[in-house]
Amino acid sequence: MRRERKRAEDLRRAIDCLPRPTREAMLAGIDSGPIIVGAYTDGSGGVCPMLAAHRRGGRTSLASFARAWDRYTEAQSTRRATQRELRTLGAMLEASLWYEPDRGDLDRAVAELRERGLERPKRDTGERDRSRELRRRPGWAWLRVFRRLDDWQAALAQAEEQQADQSAARLGVGERTPERV
Repeated sequence: MRRERKRAEDLRRAIDCLPRPTREAMLAGIDSGPIIVGAYTDGSGGVCPMLAAHRRGGRTSLASFARAWDRYTEAQSTRRATQRELRTLGAMLEASLWYEPDRGDLDRAVAELRERGLERPKRDTGERDRSRELRRRPGWAWLRVFRRLDDWQAALAQAEEQQADQSAARLGVGERTPERV
């Protein structure tokens, strides 16, 4: 009993992670065609719930849903989903749609504000882009990309040597003492 409950909770959690349009498309898809478990498609026209949603406009690929669906149905091989499994999936989809408020009004209001240009313009910091000027100057970037380990090790050794020279100059010592970083 506990294992079945955990599988159902995992499926419900995976459904809640799906975007609203995908859940709506999946709900329409499970009512309109044969749904299978254990595979993406079968040879006779059956499809998994994610493919059914995809064919109805819910363009999402969420592997955790497919795993949770197959775990819930205890799929050992490809087979048609039972009526009980389809009713449960439909109920979970409807519940997730019902409990989540429709954000359509909020999205429309945000789009309208953006059209009117009521967003704050970005503040000018007064700094200018000097990348062209400094491009050929060695070591001007904060982070350099190294594709090879030996290049990185050579650059690290050079940096440590420069640090040792600077600390020796600060101390006024002729002989360098390496500092620990």
